[in-house]
Amino acid sequence: MASDDKKKTVLRSASWFGTRDKNGFMYRSWMKNQGIPDHHFEGRPVIGICNTWSELTPCNAHFRKIAEHVRRGIYEAGGVPVEFPVFSNGESNLRPSAMLTRNLASMDTEEAIRGNPIDGVVLLVGCDKTTPALLMGAASCNLPTIVVTGGPMLNGKHKGKDVGSGTLVWQMHEEYKAGNISLHEFLSAEGSMSRSAGTCNTMGTASTMACMAESLGASLPHNAAIPAVDSRRYTLAHLSGMRIVDMVHEDLTLSKVLTKEAFHNAIRTNAAIGGSTNAVIHLKAIAGRIGVDLELEDWKEGRGVPTLVNLQPSGEYLMEDFYYAGGLPAVLRRLGESGNLNRDSLTVNGKTIWENVVDAPCYNEDVIRPLDNPLVENGGICILKGNLAPRGAVLKPSAATPKLMNHRGRAVVFENFDHYKQRIVDPELDIDENCVMVLKNCGPKGYPGMAEVGNMGLPPKLLKRGIKDMVRISDARMSGTAFGTVVLHVAPEAMELGPLAAVRDGDVIHLDAESGRLHLEVSDEELADRLETLKSQQVIASTGGYLEIYRERVLQADEGCDFDFLVGCRGAEVPSHSH
Repeated sequence: MASDDKKKTVLRSASWFGTRDKNGFMYRSWMKNQGIPDHHFEGRPVIGICNTWSELTPCNAHFRKIAEHVRRGIYEAGGVPVEFPVFSNGESNLRPSAMLTRNLASMDTEEAIRGNPIDGVVLLVGCDKTTPALLMGAASCNLPTIVVTGGPMLNGKHKGKDVGSGTLVWQMHEEYKAGNISLHEFLSAEGSMSRSAGTCNTMGTASTMACMAESLGASLPHNAAIPAVDSRRYTLAHLSGMRIVDMVHEDLTLSKVLTKEAFHNAIRTNAAIGGSTNAVIHLKAIAGRIGVDLELEDWKEGRGVPTLVNLQPSGEYLMEDFYYAGGLPAVLRRLGESGNLNRDSLTVNGKTIWENVVDAPCYNEDVIRPLDNPLVENGGICILKGNLAPRGAVLKPSAATPKLMNHRGRAVVFENFDHYKQRIVDPELDIDENCVMVLKNCGPKGYPGMAEVGNMGLPPKLLKRGIKDMVRISDARMSGTAFGTVVLHVAPEAMELGPLAAVRDGDVIHLDAESGRLHLEVSDEELADRLETLKSQQVIASTGGYLEIYRERVLQADEGCDFDFLVGCRGAEVPSHSH
């Protein structure tokens, strides 16, 4: 953009710094205590660097360095960088679940952006919930916004082999419970799994949401997969800092990028990468904030889309390999060539998504499979409905066992996660591989926070027999690094007295993924009687604090688990003066 055009831009920050009165005096004077010179207040866009750095969020612990490279880019393009922190809800340490505070982090982000002299914002995200939280908050403000992800860890290395973060934990713990490895062998993998800064190196939720941001058009190409410690990650951060300044001058706001067509691109991308089921909830929440009507039925856009990316937990490789093979642009090109991409969707670099990827190369067709040799022919998230999930449930076909995708079995019920932990190790538990494991009261209100406990480990006595998978059903979520034939996000949840609450040991459940049906073989009358009895017995304790707000106002999984009062785009109108 020509410098003359840049000077004509009406900046939001001018309402703070552009007046020659008492208020302008105060805003400028207080900022000057940081050594900011006068000319930085004279028509330069003020760019917020929204940082989720925290040593308690290991995935994001290298963000100070990334922020510095973003800052350099902003300066080079003629902007004024202002870095600010928001709540960092790290998946690895935060209890009872980082999902409990996703909405809190989004509120922090929204109010920080709206209440401050910010013309555009760079979102520094990485760990699972930081990406949706910051996008949700920014979407409710609708300023020019660009996403910079921290990148995945280097491949884990254990006993001379590549191992995936998260996925290795689930695999080795099952082996330990089965008695196939010792406790020493299990614990020896800790350092092997996490060798560098960055997010999980499998196609878990962090990598999935990085791919969602790029496929939505909210980041520069290749943002999703560059390893955290690769110098090109810092180059991308620098270029993103430069680009956000031009986005302000172009008035390229988030609503021009996050369209219904862009969300459909993300849904199809999730199928192609074998992405996490968590994307269903997060995309719904982001769409709700920007004003796009996205429903569970929209996920049928991904059915029929093959899984092309051969990454753990669905496949073999890891994110480092994915980047070297061509990264997400190579996948998007193949989607575009097969008619599974809305080619005209605008992205933050001012080009369409197709212009960005039309010539994207693929360097390794074992990592990024060709369309005629996919990892899974139909990789899209499977949406299930029936009398057990009237408002829906989800299943990830690429991580499931094909023969279990149509299965009828006897229910073995766990009333909550503590009950599961006590009961699953009982050698007298009446269960075999044909049973259906059912976990209740782990949904948004039940856990609370809808923890990633839905991928229940199998009973040790079955693991010792070599059983690797069973049908599991829950109102919980599961880690994107996990695997198995796991039905999740059952809505309404048990705590809301959805039908899941009424399931009893011995009931027969039929899962038919092909027809999208999840059916409890109990009559409507019997089901209604059971739920009425449960309603008369239900006691919900008062907790106070944020937890009470959460339980009172959180929406169900099919609605994105946002707070009801946060849905919608409130814009970034300049607030009244503080003095």
